[in-house]
Amino acid sequence: MNFFRWIASFVLFLQLPVPLYWFVVHPQINFWRRHRTAVYFAGLLVSWPVVTAGLIIFRRELLLSGTAPFWRVVLGFLLVAFEIWIFWRSQRDLGIARFVGETELSGGGEIVSRGIYARIRNPRYVGSFLAILGACFLAGTGMLWIVASVWAILMLAVIAMEEREMRARFGQSYLDYCGRVPRFLPF
Repeated sequence: MNFFRWIASFVLFLQLPVPLYWFVVHPQINFWRRHRTAVYFAGLLVSWPVVTAGLIIFRRELLLSGTAPFWRVVLGFLLVAFEIWIFWRSQRDLGIARFVGETELSGGGEIVSRGIYARIRNPRYVGSFLAILGACFLAGTGMLWIVASVWAILMLAVIAMEEREMRARFGQSYLDYCGRVPRFLPF
């Protein structure tokens, strides 16, 4: 497997399970708040093994066997690099506990509206989307572009569930934040 396929595979391994994990957490958030340690194991067991098996079984259908054109490689690496920067900024602005969903599971916390979160409400998900696009440009086949499209639809559903939970937890404060800060693009 060439270097670009390895990079794309690693990105997909990290990013594709994200909506599956949150589909375990958000619909039953009250249950998981009473079982906070178990949720990580349940979420990981539902998401990563399924995605890993899919990546292994369908690797030929998802990933190019040759090297992508130079412009696609450059664009793919730029998107992945931008995602790494967004990831770092998000983690720095949230702190590690919040970054892994601890406040969602505790039902507490506060709305973070500083740093990157003062510009967009969902930087982690924007970064994930950019990384998936980067993987598609680096080594994606038509099938991977279809998988990426399904993933994006699932992420939109996850974001809707998360925003519903945020409205329930923070009420008018969250609605005010939504009025000031766009969901995905900083303008």
